[in-house]
Amino acid sequence: MFTHINASPAEFPDIFGKTRPEDSSSIRVNLNEFSYNKGAEILLAQQCDVIFLLDQDSDIDASFFDKMMQASTELDTDMFLIGPKIYEINLEKCMPIFPPGKRFPKPLRIDEQTSGLFPTLCIISSGSAISAAAYRKLGAFREDYFIEYIDIEYSLRASSQNVPVYMNAAVTMQQTTGHIERHGKLFTTNHAAWRRYYGARNAVHCLYLYRAHWGLHWVSGLLAIHQALCVLLFDPQKLKKITAIICGYLDGVFGRLGTFEHRHPRIAAFCKKAGSKQITIDSSSSTVTRGMS
Repeated sequence: MFTHINASPAEFPDIFGKTRPEDSSSIRVNLNEFSYNKGAEILLAQQCDVIFLLDQDSDIDASFFDKMMQASTELDTDMFLIGPKIYEINLEKCMPIFPPGKRFPKPLRIDEQTSGLFPTLCIISSGSAISAAAYRKLGAFREDYFIEYIDIEYSLRASSQNVPVYMNAAVTMQQTTGHIERHGKLFTTNHAAWRRYYGARNAVHCLYLYRAHWGLHWVSGLLAIHQALCVLLFDPQKLKKITAIICGYLDGVFGRLGTFEHRHPRIAAFCKKAGSKQITIDSSSSTVTRGMS
């Protein structure tokens, strides 16, 4: 088993200290920041069995890998996607699962569950385990999404091709999404305008792709409205963000992908004027570079 990790020995001394080059079950750590696809290609060439995807801010404990691998051995297939239970720190609750098999799946909370694999339509990429057999069948992650819904699209692709997707209740990973601020029952992530664009666009495109399996394509419109409402109520730079959401939604409806800057150079420039975070995307590798304007 080999894993692809963006990490350092100082961050995970227990894990790094146990690895041995001659041990076929060791963890191989790649310190370069490859895209998921490039990292997977390298590891598959080395005959790995399971690939772990970890972001630079993934918060895992020493038992993480053991519990995830134990869960994978309990399955009767070598094709799977398994994600940990995700605890959103600022919301003080776990991400729900969406049990497959229904035309209109409804969220199910498993906050109190501490063991077992729960079938779900989607997991997030951070902390997930993908079997080599599953990756070979499903192919690469979509690089034309750049950010937002990459993991959801991959999960829905897996479910649509009968590759099981599970959330492992025995493992909990903490995370924060953006800079969440709670306002009663509502909350905002405070994401910049450029990210609002990709969120609105990719939601439409992704859910429409799998409309034959699940009646979720109409949800993207509600998600766009919810985004816009939270921006109008709570966010700064309202005009930029609303413009980005509308632009992204329309691009999703008409299937227009590519980078925000390439598709709408003037609008993207307006959305990233002084005071907002900027992003430059190398479409050849999905490498993301952030800076301040």
